[in-house]
Amino acid sequence: MGIFWPARLRPEPARQARLTLSEVPVSTNIEAGGIIKSMKWIILSIAVILVKISAPAGAAEIAVMSGGAPREVLATLIPEFEKRTGHHVKINYVLISALRQKILFGEITDLVIMSTSIIDNLVEAGRLLSEGRDSFGALKLVAIVKKGTPPPDISTPEAFRNALLNAKSVIYSTPTSTPSGAHLTNLLSQLDIADAVEKKLTYRPALEGGVSLVANGTAELGIYPFSEVIHEHGVTSAGELPDEFQLNLIYGAAVTAVNKNAEPAMELIRYLAAPENRETWHRLGFDPPPP
Repeated sequence: MGIFWPARLRPEPARQARLTLSEVPVSTNIEAGGIIKSMKWIILSIAVILVKISAPAGAAEIAVMSGGAPREVLATLIPEFEKRTGHHVKINYVLISALRQKILFGEITDLVIMSTSIIDNLVEAGRLLSEGRDSFGALKLVAIVKKGTPPPDISTPEAFRNALLNAKSVIYSTPTSTPSGAHLTNLLSQLDIADAVEKKLTYRPALEGGVSLVANGTAELGIYPFSEVIHEHGVTSAGELPDEFQLNLIYGAAVTAVNKNAEPAMELIRYLAAPENRETWHRLGFDPPPP
């Protein structure tokens, strides 16, 4: 005997289990979307974790303030240092006089690269650490002229003096901003030609357009550290200044006293001073530092 079902409760005949997307209940679509979103977040989280795992342990960002002279050297060596260590180096190039003042007044940075004589003063002032400091190379001054122009003879003190007097225009770095500019201004006074040269003299750092003024013929004779002009197009070197007139500026580095994590910065100094990198310093305009 069969069961009697009221019409409103009687089950419908079975259908084949083939539902289109439009037939799936809305709640099911919402749940599926939530699952997909959850999967995306899981995948993203795993990717972030893998990136962190792949980064070398102890990787740090090293803030560096430097004079402009070693720009080419640092551009050559820093990428390999970053590759080896995982550290990231951020460099800010500043005129030496401004850099000295910034460090004296407590500028926050990890290490400085500048002349060792100024480093000595800042160590005495308690702004730089003596521990871990090192020297990289010695700079010499060269005279430059526009490419294609016959260079003057500057091989002797007298020849250099005559070259300055005979040039229609002379350019070098600002005396109050750079060691080379201050040195050359003193040198003109020693040669007793300051008044004669001043009338045709322009002050402009090499990396702030000074070399370009020589290259386009605006200035006939420029005098700059060799490392700042070695890769500049449009100029020709007339040679190094005579030994009697050389600056022999020694560049080095030291960690700042405000650096709370000094080891990465010291690691960078050790790398830049390593024997394996001496050739790069020399090729880009620095003589070996004195022992």
